Parts: sequence; C-alpha cells; structure tokens
Amino acid sequence: MLSAEAARLAAIEVLCPTASLASNSDYPTLAGRNVLDSRSTALQDLDRDREYTPTVALHTRSSSVSRRGDAADAADSECSTEIEIVCELAIAARDEGGPDYADAMAGDDPDARLVLAALTSQVRNLLEFSQGGFLFRDTIIGIRKIEEEAFGVPELGLRWQRTTMRLSAVIEDDRFDQQHGGMPEPMATLFKKLPDTSYAKHKLAQLAGIFAADPRPPLAGVAAFDNPAADPATDNPILWTGAPHA
Repeated sequence: MLSAEAARLAAIEVLCPTASLASNSDYPTLAGRNVLDSRSTALQDLDRDREYTPTVALHTRSSSVSRRGDAADAADSECSTEIEIVCELAIAARDEGGPDYADAMAGDDPDARLVLAALTSQVRNLLEFSQGGFLFRDTIIGIRKIEEEAFGVPELGLRWQRTTMRLSAVIEDDRFDQQHGGMPEPMATLFKKLPDTSYAKHKLAQLAGIFAADPRPPLAGVAAFDNPAADPATDNPILWTGAPHA
C-alpha cells in the first residue's frame, strides 16, 4: 500500500529534516543525518573518530486493508501499517579473518544503554508528540501501539546496543483518481507538503508518472420499457433520459 510508504517517508522527513541536511546542523536526534530508509547501517555511515555512531533505520514491516464488516460498503475499509524503526549504536566489527562490517555495539555498557534509550525516546517524541512531527501525524489517522524490543540473546549472555521500535498506525486506504490518473492519495498530499529538495519528494517524483488514467465511458442515458422482452436497439422506451433516442 502506498499510504504505508507515505507514512514511512513522512517519518523520515520528521527525523531528518531537509533543512537540517542543508545546513548540516540542528538535527532533532542523536543520529544526526544517519536516518536510513529501508536499509541497514553500512560502513560508510560510521564516524570512525567516535566510539560509536547512533543510527536510525526505518522499514515498512507490513500493511493491511480489510472491510470493516460483512455489511460494510466495499469502499469502507480499515487500513493499518507497522513501521519498524531500528535504533542502534553502530561500530565497525570484524569476524576472525574477515572484512569490516557495520554492526551494533556489543556488550553491556550502562552509559551506552542510556544513550540508546535517549535516541529511541527522541524518535518517539518527534513522531508522536512534537510540533515537528505533525507532518507524520497528518499523513496517518493515528498511532495504535508502539513496542520496543532490545536485541540480544539473554540466555547466552549476548546483548547488542540495538533497539527495535515497532510503530503500529491506522492509515488511510489508497485513493486512485481513475479519471485523471496521477499519484494516489494520501501520497499526493504528502508530496505537495514536502520541501522541494527533500529525499522523500525525490523518491515520490519517480512514481508520479506511472499511474495512468482509466476513465469510465460516459453514460449515454437510461431507458425504461414496459415489455420485459423489449429489444433496446429497435423498440421505443416508455421513458428515456439522456441523449435523444435514435
């Protein structure tokens, strides 16, 4: 569902505003510019001069649409999405004899844990409460639930400085303009609200031309006959609305 993708892209703009990227300052989270769309942290994202690099990665985990009930209209649907937000303190790791790769910082570190908790709290505050998060909240109907899960295998004493936040939201269904084509709602409205140079607007612009119009043929008129066996092509109706009957 494109409305689910719209929610994720709006969240990215909130967590890493275009204005902050342009000035390379005033980032709203500890992750700075390292807010990643649908990918994991990579080596090029790391600041090797720091002990770790806070990062945030967003993924659309799932989306669904269903009728509200057996008696509901075909267009009366309930839609939802789950956005997975992975917050971590990333470092360059290396297996024995292998190349470096980006991974979450391993081991128990109470100071690092507090930094990670602060990062996840910043993300939640921005999306759910802050003035800057209105773009996201205006793209969805409402947040239903937020869950956080630490990454590790406690039974083996293994823990990483990574927290996965799962944000469940109620969203609108995609609304397509069959008459004129173009980007469906609510994606089209989000596109208009985004800054011209934003990452999200650039991604959406690539979709704008792929939704072709599919106009319905015009209704010529409605005819009523007093004979159930009447032939509309030859018999005269008792009632006709529309263009003159031939």
